[in-house]
Amino acid sequence: MPAKLPEKIHLTIVTPYRQLASAEVDEVLLPGELGQLGILPGHRPLLTTLTIGEVAYRQGRRWTHLVVEWGFAEVLPDRVIVLAETGASVADIDPEAILKAKQRAEERLRSRNPDVDVESEMEQLRRALVRLDVWEKETKKGPE
Repeated sequence: MPAKLPEKIHLTIVTPYRQLASAEVDEVLLPGELGQLGILPGHRPLLTTLTIGEVAYRQGRRWTHLVVEWGFAEVLPDRVIVLAETGASVADIDPEAILKAKQRAEERLRSRNPDVDVESEMEQLRRALVRLDVWEKETKKGPE
């Protein structure tokens, strides 16, 4: 007789400085280095690297969005553990400061200055865009 699939996933997200999330969830979306990963209860074991991106998780019909930057995720049938270099919730995001960082990165990229580290500026721009996207999703939620 096959083993019964779990109904929930225990999600844990930690950085070297704090725990961002610990919750029983129905679904998890992760920013894998090769693309978005969707995780449901009963997922096969997996170890993956993460890039700068959004982690989203669903509890019932409610989605929560967080930012992670680089790290690893271990996926097991009943749990997902994310070890990220850095991360942020909506409470950590200052949209005005992020908009300024975005504009600075865009200006440096447009400058075509040979001293500009294009890869670093692209990473700064990606960081800003992900944070703005998460901030907008979390602050524009309607009633549940």
